[in-house]
Amino acid sequence: MMKHQVIVVGGGLAGLRAAVETAMLGVDTAVLSLLYPVRSHSGAAQGGINGALANMEECKDDSPAKHAYDTIKGSDFMADQDCAEIMTTDAPARIYELEHWGVPFSRTADGRIAQRPFGGAGYPRTCYAADKTGLYILHTLNEQAVKHGIKVYNEWAAIAVASDGTASHGLVALNLQTGEIESFAADAIIFATGGAGRIFRRTSNAMQSTGYCLGVAYKAGVPLKDMEFVQFHPTTIVGTNILMSEAARGEGGYLVNNQGERFMARYAAKAMELAPRDIVSRSIQTEINEGRGFPEGGGCVHLDLRHLGREKILERLPGIRDLAISFLGIDCIEKPIWVQPGQHFIMGGIDTDKDGATILPGLYAAGECAAVSVHGANRLGGNSLLECVVMGQRSGAAAAQYVKGKASAVKEAVLADAAKKATAEVEALLNSEGKERLVNLRDRMADTMTNHIGIYREEKAMKEALATLQELRVCYRQIGVDAKTRKFNLDLLRTIELGGMLDAAEAMAAGALARQESRGAHSRLDFKTRDDANWLKHTLAHHTPDGARLEYEPVTITKWQPEERKY
Repeated sequence: MMKHQVIVVGGGLAGLRAAVETAMLGVDTAVLSLLYPVRSHSGAAQGGINGALANMEECKDDSPAKHAYDTIKGSDFMADQDCAEIMTTDAPARIYELEHWGVPFSRTADGRIAQRPFGGAGYPRTCYAADKTGLYILHTLNEQAVKHGIKVYNEWAAIAVASDGTASHGLVALNLQTGEIESFAADAIIFATGGAGRIFRRTSNAMQSTGYCLGVAYKAGVPLKDMEFVQFHPTTIVGTNILMSEAARGEGGYLVNNQGERFMARYAAKAMELAPRDIVSRSIQTEINEGRGFPEGGGCVHLDLRHLGREKILERLPGIRDLAISFLGIDCIEKPIWVQPGQHFIMGGIDTDKDGATILPGLYAAGECAAVSVHGANRLGGNSLLECVVMGQRSGAAAAQYVKGKASAVKEAVLADAAKKATAEVEALLNSEGKERLVNLRDRMADTMTNHIGIYREEKAMKEALATLQELRVCYRQIGVDAKTRKFNLDLLRTIELGGMLDAAEAMAAGALARQESRGAHSRLDFKTRDDANWLKHTLAHHTPDGARLEYEPVTITKWQPEERKY
């Protein structure tokens, strides 16, 4: 059994920032990660990180309050306004901290951090490092983790939280290198496990972004909040659905249909290509559905950067160009890029307060896997990296305060029971003669979610989706694992992941079916308008043996009353 005061699950931006904070506060901290931290999906974030630095001539009067209003409006008034203000108020300090730690931000002529326009923002406030911002921040935070001597358990999969219902006492994890199941005693655990894109067929997310740890927290008694709000990024590469950053539009790129039109004039005449992501994604999908798209990849539009010129593309969008060449054979200096919407982000997740604490004492969450809620029904581009560093720092500080100066309260008997149960479940999977197979169940789940819980939703399709997911949960009990080896048994790992993915997917579908309105990324064809009278409230999904049990709680409104979103 390993022992640490705090264990952070996940080695991406939120996890590393949380771990650095606890270590700086003198707390014994370890990171447990599926893969080496610098390979985390945070490194795929391209466009930038938001903060009201007011460094550009056109944003001299920007402020954290204006950033908060844009965030809340972008969320379709579903964000908790106190939490949104915390995030935007903390933003400048966190960004300057990253700068001082060594993030190589792009610069203005006089040496300040450069900022570019992003969708839904009233000012250019997205700080960037060319179009590889997430990668540079990830490496910088990894350097800080090394500096502070943080122990990293690479290639481990968390599979259960040890809890007696009154507090968490550690977790149980699978060592991928040996196949052994081990227990970790910790007075505080911070989940920072990222997104859940692989629940869907078309996603910009990496293979490790399964969201299975949402199911781990869910089964530990922590509700999942607002899981129905799933962001589809407007511009992903046809075929692979690799991200084509919003930075491409922030630098002036056009979206064009097969008629040669910049069609966003029909949907957001003022903001055009820089409307919020939910609006741009629906607009692209409408163009495709109504026959004004191009046929490639089952339907797409063109992202045209040619007018920006070679010099600007090479300076500010080199990664975009490299990806388009590598995966489409298209040089965006010469030809438009084929793009279509793809699942990108979950606004919902593990329910937490403003400090990342869950209802289970000792268990925290930060980053995309958490729902604070700062994004509400739709996240603005550039606020994801910001959430990671702000909430990573805050959850780390809160966890450190929770454990510091106290004798350990870990109940080793509770941890031993959790390890025994998890071991039995894994052994049952390895020894199962069940006829169901991982690839079939996972494909059915991904297709169901993409086809029925996608950009546009309606009751009949969502009921079918929920019924299919419930059927898949029954089938999962008869799943067999073909590979029987212990070391690096990825068949076993993916099968374990599928269980948590099905739980998260069902919470998404149940919340979406119940929410009879259109708000942000949740767009229903049978309830086309926002309904503040009945649905200005958060969904809380609680785990039961029979599926998700839904409850609701009010959205926190402070300064800004809900109004119609116009761009």
